[in-house]
Amino acid sequence: MSGCVRAQAKVTPDQPLDVPAPPPREVDVNDSEPPPPVPLVTEPARNAPSRSRPAQPQRTEPARPDPTKPDQPLPPEAPKPPEEIKPPAPPAPPPTVLQTTPATAEGEVERAIRVTMGRATNDLNRIDYRALSNEARTQYDQAKRFVQQADAALREKNHQYARTLADKAAVMAAQLAGR
Repeated sequence: MSGCVRAQAKVTPDQPLDVPAPPPREVDVNDSEPPPPVPLVTEPARNAPSRSRPAQPQRTEPARPDPTKPDQPLPPEAPKPPEEIKPPAPPAPPPTVLQTTPATAEGEVERAIRVTMGRATNDLNRIDYRALSNEARTQYDQAKRFVQQADAALREKNHQYARTLADKAAVMAAQLAGR
């Protein structure tokens, strides 16, 4: 408390402060030129299959009679060439399925996913939809969609995605059932 006894702080005499001179400026000059721009890598040419059309003879249309002169006879029509009949192209083979799970464990994985989906569906069926708030209804609908999407992913043999969706649906359904 002894420092606060005086009402005015000690002031040094009005002498300018001794400020040191600024350091000398040394600027490095960059004499090197920037490297030349590198051109973009050219993409290899794509060989698109060309669509070959059967060669058709050039049609020369006969001169049309002038409708203002009815006394000119009509020119005979040239016979049309028969159109070629081609057999329909065979259907494209279905794309190959990339499986991330071994074939021996596929049934086991699918069964586990279906159990998770069943658990989520049972939890959702026990919930009274009318008693839910708007947020809870949105979550309920989202969980139902997750179950449907997981089922579709299982049909497509996308087990990883189906497992993720089934787990999400089960967690949401369990939270909603616990309310």
